[in-house]
Amino acid sequence: MNEILDLRRQVLVGHLTHDRMKDVKRHITARLDWGNEQLGLDLVPRKEYAMVDPEEISITELYRLMEHRHRKKDTPVPASSHHLFVQMKSLMCSNLGEELEVIFSLFDSKENRPISERFFLRLNRNGLPKCPEKPERHCSLFVDLGSSELRKDIYITVHIIRIGRMGAGEKKNACNVQYRRPFGCAVLSIADLLAGDSKDDLVLKVYMCNTESDWYQIHENIIKKLNARYNLTGSNAGLAVSLQLLHGDIEQIRREYTSMFTHGVSITRKLGFSNIIMPGEMRNDLYITVERGEFEKGGKSVARNVEVTMHVVDSSGQILKDFISFGSGEPPASEYHSFVLYHNNGPRWAELLKLPIPVDKFRGAHIRCEFRHCSTKEKGEKKLFGFSFVPLMQENGRTLPDGTHELIVHKCEENTNLQDSSRYLKLPFSKGIFLGNNSQAVKTTKESFWITSFLCSTKLTQNGDMLDLLKWRTHPDKIAGCLSKLKEIDGSEIVKFLQDTLDTLFGILDENSQKYGSKVFDCLVHIINLLQDSKFHHFKPVMDTYIESHFAGALAYRDLIKVLKWHIDRVTEVELHEHIQEVLKAQEYIFKYIVQSRRLFSIATGGQNEEEFRCCIQELLMSVRFFLSQESKGANALSQLQAVFLSSFPSVYSELLKLFDVREVANLVHDALGSLPTVMHGDESLQAVKLQSIGKTVESHLYTNPDSRYILLPVVLHHLHMHLQEQKDLIMCARILSNIFCLIKKNSSEKSVLEEIDVIVNSLLDILLRTILEITSRPQPSGSAMRLQFQDVTGEFVSCLLSLLRQMTDRHYQQLLDSFSTKEDLRDFLLQIFTVFRILIRPEMFPKDWTVMRLVANNVIITTVLYLSDALRKNFLNENFDYKIWDSYFFLAVIFINQLCLQLEMFTPSKKKKVLEKYGDMRVTMGCEIFSMWQNLGEHKLHFIPALIGPFLEVTLIPQPDLRNVMIPIFHDMMDWEQRRSGNFKQVEAKLIDKLDSLMSEGKGDETYRELFNSIIPLFGPYPSLLKKIERETWRESGVSLIATVTRLMERLLDYRDCMKMGEVDGKKIGCTVSLLNFYKTELNKEEMYIRYIHKLYDLHLKAQNFTEAAYTLLLYDELLEWSDRPLREFLNYPMQTEWQRKEYLHLTIIQNFDRGKCWENGIILCRKIAEQYESYYDYRNLSKMRMMEASLYDKIMDQQRLEPEFFRVGFYGKKFPFFLRNKEFVCRGHDYERLEAFQQRMLNEFPHAIAMQHANQPDETIFQAEAQYLQIYAVTPIPENQEVLQRDGIPDNIKSFYKVNHIWRFRYDRPFHKGTKDKENEFKSLWVERTTLILVQSLPGISRWFEVEKREVVEMSPLENAIEVLENKNLQLRTLISQCQTRQMQNINPLTMCLNGVIDAAVNGGVARYQEAFFIKEYVLNHPEDGEKITRLRELMLEQAQILEFGLAVHEKFVPQDMRPLHKKLVDQFFVMKSSLGIQEFSACVQASPIHFPNGSPRVCRNSIPVSMSPDGARVIPRRSPLSYPAVNRYSSSSLSSQASAEVSNITGQSESSDEVFNMQRMLFNHVGDGALPRSDSNLPGPDKAVNTTPSSWSLDSGKEARNTSESGKLISPPVPPRPAQTASPARHIATVSPSPAGRSPMKGSVQSFTPSPVEYHSSGLISNSPVLSGSYSSGISSLSRCSTSETSGFESQGSEQAVTVPSYSVSEEPVRKESKTPPPYSVYERTLKRPVPLPHSLSIPPATDPPALPPKPQLVRPNNLENSSRRTEQVPRPRPLPRKVSQL
Repeated sequence: MNEILDLRRQVLVGHLTHDRMKDVKRHITARLDWGNEQLGLDLVPRKEYAMVDPEEISITELYRLMEHRHRKKDTPVPASSHHLFVQMKSLMCSNLGEELEVIFSLFDSKENRPISERFFLRLNRNGLPKCPEKPERHCSLFVDLGSSELRKDIYITVHIIRIGRMGAGEKKNACNVQYRRPFGCAVLSIADLLAGDSKDDLVLKVYMCNTESDWYQIHENIIKKLNARYNLTGSNAGLAVSLQLLHGDIEQIRREYTSMFTHGVSITRKLGFSNIIMPGEMRNDLYITVERGEFEKGGKSVARNVEVTMHVVDSSGQILKDFISFGSGEPPASEYHSFVLYHNNGPRWAELLKLPIPVDKFRGAHIRCEFRHCSTKEKGEKKLFGFSFVPLMQENGRTLPDGTHELIVHKCEENTNLQDSSRYLKLPFSKGIFLGNNSQAVKTTKESFWITSFLCSTKLTQNGDMLDLLKWRTHPDKIAGCLSKLKEIDGSEIVKFLQDTLDTLFGILDENSQKYGSKVFDCLVHIINLLQDSKFHHFKPVMDTYIESHFAGALAYRDLIKVLKWHIDRVTEVELHEHIQEVLKAQEYIFKYIVQSRRLFSIATGGQNEEEFRCCIQELLMSVRFFLSQESKGANALSQLQAVFLSSFPSVYSELLKLFDVREVANLVHDALGSLPTVMHGDESLQAVKLQSIGKTVESHLYTNPDSRYILLPVVLHHLHMHLQEQKDLIMCARILSNIFCLIKKNSSEKSVLEEIDVIVNSLLDILLRTILEITSRPQPSGSAMRLQFQDVTGEFVSCLLSLLRQMTDRHYQQLLDSFSTKEDLRDFLLQIFTVFRILIRPEMFPKDWTVMRLVANNVIITTVLYLSDALRKNFLNENFDYKIWDSYFFLAVIFINQLCLQLEMFTPSKKKKVLEKYGDMRVTMGCEIFSMWQNLGEHKLHFIPALIGPFLEVTLIPQPDLRNVMIPIFHDMMDWEQRRSGNFKQVEAKLIDKLDSLMSEGKGDETYRELFNSIIPLFGPYPSLLKKIERETWRESGVSLIATVTRLMERLLDYRDCMKMGEVDGKKIGCTVSLLNFYKTELNKEEMYIRYIHKLYDLHLKAQNFTEAAYTLLLYDELLEWSDRPLREFLNYPMQTEWQRKEYLHLTIIQNFDRGKCWENGIILCRKIAEQYESYYDYRNLSKMRMMEASLYDKIMDQQRLEPEFFRVGFYGKKFPFFLRNKEFVCRGHDYERLEAFQQRMLNEFPHAIAMQHANQPDETIFQAEAQYLQIYAVTPIPENQEVLQRDGIPDNIKSFYKVNHIWRFRYDRPFHKGTKDKENEFKSLWVERTTLILVQSLPGISRWFEVEKREVVEMSPLENAIEVLENKNLQLRTLISQCQTRQMQNINPLTMCLNGVIDAAVNGGVARYQEAFFIKEYVLNHPEDGEKITRLRELMLEQAQILEFGLAVHEKFVPQDMRPLHKKLVDQFFVMKSSLGIQEFSACVQASPIHFPNGSPRVCRNSIPVSMSPDGARVIPRRSPLSYPAVNRYSSSSLSSQASAEVSNITGQSESSDEVFNMQRMLFNHVGDGALPRSDSNLPGPDKAVNTTPSSWSLDSGKEARNTSESGKLISPPVPPRPAQTASPARHIATVSPSPAGRSPMKGSVQSFTPSPVEYHSSGLISNSPVLSGSYSSGISSLSRCSTSETSGFESQGSEQAVTVPSYSVSEEPVRKESKTPPPYSVYERTLKRPVPLPHSLSIPPATDPPALPPKPQLVRPNNLENSSRRTEQVPRPRPLPRKVSQL
């Protein structure tokens, strides 16, 4: 942003140059466009970097501006030129100490040659650049690399030369002479840069060749990885460089990297010219490569150390200063010294030098190379022994030819002999090449010296033929030969001397046109075509300049016209075709020469022979017309010539305009283009070129003139029409049309423009509409490039159509409509244009940020529709009414209004204001037009009812008040007309509801809209609300009912839409869907919508992994189907299939979900049902599979563990809750392991604005009406329906556990309170329990995890009833534990020990005695005579408890471990104290004493064995249910002898008088149980029976300080007593009882959430207020070995251990399983007695071939209970709701 502000400041100051200002504006607009794109803002059309008003330019031009900016943004043009930036950092090596030269160059390993000059850098002795103060010398830019040179076989080579002694390790001596010696080489492939474009701090390994003679090719050896020829210079040698690849032309690089060039970075060129030679480029560089030499020993025993010294010497013998360049980083020097190879007579150097010698010094100059032997002796002298030389230019003016030259080594030992160059210049310099006339024989010598030369010059030539042509006057006899050889000369040589060559050609033409005219013409054609080459096309301006300023052939036009006409007249001669093709390619410049020549002639002669010239031109164009009119069959040579001519013909127009009037030229061009054949089945390439020629004509200056345009337009439109009709070359057609409309400005009222529009409308409007329809109906190409092209074509045609329509006036529209001869033609036209308009409105027509273009298009569309609606009214109403065209009109109007780009409410205020100022609200305009057209329909309105209800409803959902007020009265009109026709408006209602659902689901509509439908108060202007209009009608009641239904539906749909906007699946989404589903079923009876929402709910359950609920949900759809063969159509994700197949699929899916939800009993019932179907069809294969599946479900029931969920009551109070929750209470089925705290937190997360109420009392009216959200949550206890299963003996816990928490309608919650005066001595006298029973509308689990509470029942339980229930449950628990211990189901006796200890301890310290004090006293008996039976029952229970305890102690003595004996003795002693406290001496006094035994002998043992009824006399003590007993009870702490119970919060404490030994035994028991008392391993038990989770429950009785005792992994089974409430586990620390049964409730919780006060156990703390809302449990602070847990109903207990560990146990052999009953348990998924089969929606059925009457509804069959056999069901408990359940009832 700061950058943009800075640039803006520069623009405002205005001190920038024109080019710089352009660059700054370009940069600013690019940044702004990028920012707009990132922010999701609209693309701004700009012209020359300034914003344009779309109303001031044509739509085609607007489209091009938008498209150009869009393409520029999306597809950057790849750069064709690349540059490599190299920066030298340092050389790291251990054996430095001498100065170094580093030479970089680019090497092509494929062609094995360097492709660039060298970058030369000097380093100091430390390996750092020698001139640190000149950083520009450390880096270089290798420029002008083509894309073809960015490949992996192009390498950066680095040669390092050291400056010092001959040997690197020589000691210092008196010799001060230094030599250039090889040091090392490094290479890097340029491919490494192609991925990242830059490499910072790159370190290259430096290698040295093993033998110095290979130095010249060391880089090649490294590239080829010939490891034997080189090795590392040192272990740590490395060259640190930085490389970067830059893209774009050099000027662009200069702009983007200004800092690089301000420091003067050196430029390293490519060898030779770049790929594109620019005119004005001045170069005169001679590249010399010092290759190698062959020398004699010179009388020495060893080879020489040869050094080459090079000088450039001028013609006077003086050495030229500073013309030898070693590389780009170093200034040129006067002499060059080669590096020295030690003892080598055949040295190879391969060093490249550049000699930038000026042209004026080139002639007469020569290169002299001197050879010296470098001695290694102390003097270190360099002794001259020979020299070679080579002249740079021959006497005839030719320069030294490119290539390798073998030079003669002349003997010379004195430097003085070389001072006079004239003495040796007469000698031969090269073997086989001699200077001039020098015929001196070459002395035989074996010594030679090779160099390679390469000239890169724009001034000098090495071509003799070019020199001969330029000097034609000196050799007139060679003119014909020179002209013939011109075509063989290299193009670069010709363009270097272009002006001289052209002067030569026209000079020869003037000299003898008869003799050389044709040859000169051919040479001119060759040169012109040469400039078409991409390498030389930049020289076209040079030729243009030559024609304008230097051409002087005033008479040349005659010969040029003559020869050109001669060639055109002979186009049919096959042998000349190739030559004529070259001529036709060059016609542009030939005409330029003709016109310029004629102008020069006219200036010179005063305009003579003007008529003659016109005649010549007319004759020439006559030949052209004849040539073009020839029809060619197929792609033959003639069509190729026509194509070549047409491609360059438009470029001639501008030349002809220099001599002729614009109308004349237009007529000439019109005739020429008009002569083209109209056949479209000819050569395809010719047709394309013909269209391109017309396109260039439209783009030419000739067409921009209105006079000439009117002449050319008909022929242009004619050819366009033909191509569009054939749907060929659409891209070119679109471009031509765009150019045509770009010239027609908006609102131009000139007569010529109006006439042009007339012509275009008559010629192209119809075909343009058809073309758009055609190309938009095609499938889009798959390739991205083709798809962009496709979109461009579509967009250009659309912009052309919009431009044309915007230019049309009333007169044009009237003429257009009058031009249709019949109504059928008019009808077809209107349908066509309405269809096109619908296409233009599509969102994909333009990119999403083209809002400007969309608004312009919509403005044109609405203007056109207003014109055409009059034609619709006039021609297609009354007896001429046409439904199709009116329907098309309304459909167009609706989708026009619904466009996203017209929804002004979504715009920013400033953008909305601008749109309204420029166009107004086009939605309102179109809405008024819809209303007007609807009113004109009259009785024809019935044709559009109910079809238009949905579209019009969609329009009214737009939150625009004016639009709604216009549209909503139409619904009243529809209802009125439908009432007249059918006497009701059921169709209107059905369509309204269907569309409302789909639209609201898409997020449309709001609360205001609902009010508009419902409110009686008139809203927004003149129109009253729909309800008020309806109240005036005779059908008021049904109308008001409809509005009420729609309003209620909208309430639910709005809730549904808001819920669905959230990401996670939560209860709110599911509950909202259930509410909507039931509304469609019960109130609207719309089966199809009902089924759709069933599946939406099913998907939500699957996503949340509520598999049981998902199965129940899908069961709703399953119940709508019958086992019939009726065909069903494809629906949702179901294929077309029979009803039987779909029901089968649903059954299997439901079974799978019941299986995943561990609701296997329900799956079994469905398995039986589908098995019956398979059996009835004798499909034994599937029957077998189904029976196996059923068997697997039975196995899972017995083998796998199921967790019992918690249930929570949730109240939603306050007006801020969604409609379906507001002021209602629900019971929710918790997730596995979910405790109250976690559930409460989850609900608060779902409703983050809700306030959690901290009490369980019913809220008052202020809470209900509050503008807030209040949540009231507490745990509730389920009351099982199927008591028979729970009370029956012999049923395993695994089975019973299912019935305890499934099909639950009733839930209970207890609240203790004191009534009357509280007795501080005995709190149980006044402690009452308020029991609240909640009855749901549907049982849990069901289609939701929560259901609404339908009814509340509140009863109060007296203290006596409370005491009876506590004792009944405690006795039941004791029986169960004793039975389990006897039958070895209990692997650890600790649970029994703790339970006995808890009861006996409490009784001894006054527990049961408190009941005696409270209820057995005379005062209570007299005051409560009605409780006599209850008192008797309490006494019986107390005596029964004593009997059970005595038998329990006997069993305990049998199984107690030796280390627990002291504790057992203590229990026995305390038991006698207890009996005496109760006044019991012998049991015979009260109850016949007998040992507790099991009927039928020994107890049977099964997998989860169930003990039979236990009684002291085998039959007397039969537990019976108290009239006030209930399935689960709340438990409270008891009092002790030493303390008094306080109301609901006081602690009851007591101490046990036991010895230290007993105390230690108790502590040992605690350690054993709490810290590690786990089930002992029993080899007879299956694996699941051994695993016990010992996680402590959070439902502790002291708020988490002491964990509740939880039961084993399996349930403890009780004798067949009536269902009792499950007692909670002991609050003792970490106590865990163990059972082998695998089935169990959640290891995280106890079995009961509420408790009843009990004095039968010994506690250390008193009663804590029952507030599940706060904690979900009650604190009772039980000390030492407190009571064991009793389970709910049948003695079930939950797991509570934290880890599964096995300890040794006592194993007892199991007895055979005894089956008491073969009757299977009565499973039931739905407790229903009646069900009305619901007919399938008619829309889901496949209609028969004929048209039979509608199918009647299914008969009202009474079907058995859904998932159980009704014959086997026996009613145990009367149903709380006798009414039959509906299919979907919430």
